[in-house]
Amino acid sequence: MDFEDYRRHDAVGLAELVARREVSAGELLDAAAARMAQVNPQINAVTQDLTERARAETVGPGSLCGVPFLLKDLGATLAGTPTTMGSRLFADNVAQSDSALTAAYKGAGLSIFGKTNTPEFGLWPFTEGEFLGVCRNPWDLSRTPGGSSGGAAAAVAAGIAPAAHASDGGGSIRTPAACCGLFGMKPSRGRVSFAPAGEGWAGASIQHAVTRSVRDSAELLDIACRPQPGDPYFLAPPERPFAEEAAREPGRLRIAFTTAAMQAPGLDPECVAAVLETARLCEELGHHVEEAVIPGDVAAMQAAAGTVISASIAANLDAEAERRGRAIETGEVESLTMATYRRGAKVGAAAYVRGLQALHAYARVEAQLFETYDVLLLSTLGSPAVPIGSILQDPELIGERLFAFMPNTQAFNNTGQPAMTVPLAWSAGGLPIGLQFVARMGAEATLFQLAGQLEQARPWFDRTAPL
Repeated sequence: MDFEDYRRHDAVGLAELVARREVSAGELLDAAAARMAQVNPQINAVTQDLTERARAETVGPGSLCGVPFLLKDLGATLAGTPTTMGSRLFADNVAQSDSALTAAYKGAGLSIFGKTNTPEFGLWPFTEGEFLGVCRNPWDLSRTPGGSSGGAAAAVAAGIAPAAHASDGGGSIRTPAACCGLFGMKPSRGRVSFAPAGEGWAGASIQHAVTRSVRDSAELLDIACRPQPGDPYFLAPPERPFAEEAAREPGRLRIAFTTAAMQAPGLDPECVAAVLETARLCEELGHHVEEAVIPGDVAAMQAAAGTVISASIAANLDAEAERRGRAIETGEVESLTMATYRRGAKVGAAAYVRGLQALHAYARVEAQLFETYDVLLLSTLGSPAVPIGSILQDPELIGERLFAFMPNTQAFNNTGQPAMTVPLAWSAGGLPIGLQFVARMGAEATLFQLAGQLEQARPWFDRTAPL
């Protein structure tokens, strides 16, 4: 199978070819490995090459039998391989077993042939870590692919794999998907298990995937949404498979939109224009669309999230220090991570609880908007993908530049609601612009229905990166 034929199909399409015996799983893996060898030196998306391991394994007979797939080097574990979390501190952290999510992927027949780049501990919306190195955007090699699932998104956008595992604690699925012209769904809290590990960032973090097609995302979520004994959060199974929902009409939805930037002064004008054009498109599709103001104290939410995240990082690093019998030293983690660690070490138990209470209060206020509307539309990011290194170039402006780039994603991790980014617009310079849609808790079906409709109205699958 040549590359053009390989990229012509999504994951579901490739699985159908295998099922009809028009191509073998080995031939798909050969195509993926060849593309990786061709482009990965330019983008540094895949940081562990597991091709030979994948060749030696027999793929399962599941719905995605033989489809090449990549795991993010954070979250899901694969027995016998390092899970570094983007940190030199965990370079030798070899997983003893598969996580529940990895087992589900393997049971569906996915062929896991590599692990993807991520910033240290998934902390940043760009992928420029000291340990795994800078990852580049296939649409423009001078630009970031986003983060923290930057390697996953870059690999899919470059055609190495049709889909890849990703995770999202503050925008880490939606940000790279928006930067790389992909579809990215962050499921509701409790939809995908982290077993056997515990919750991530007090439940803000959730695992799923970045994909080129809506149906691939739906199929992968059907595979992934398997509650495990002892999960701290739990959602009832969906009424119908998400793969079916993606093919259903959504009916007439009540859609609120805003051109605001929740955690920054404003959006890039091209992002504003994209929101307004998408609102018009939704209206043309028969939905009731009107501008609305998002409720809630965003500043309080942001401060509370900072408390919870820094304390979580401190707890994890303290656990590693205890395991090995000596403190974490300067130079073992990146300077920004060490600053976060030191901040978190000062968070007392009462302050942590107050942070959680503030996040829960914010979620209750935010939920009121979805008593009136089915969906909220807003820009995923504050601008198209920014130049590599631009956020970090001035230490005094890191916070300001960080939230100018990602002003609209973190809120919905803290509310636990499902949110998706859809590649419906491009900048004058040819960079993708993602549009974010948010639904009430547990309503992924609504988002998949809407996404399927938008995909039909404004197809993006054949619009591929020039790399």
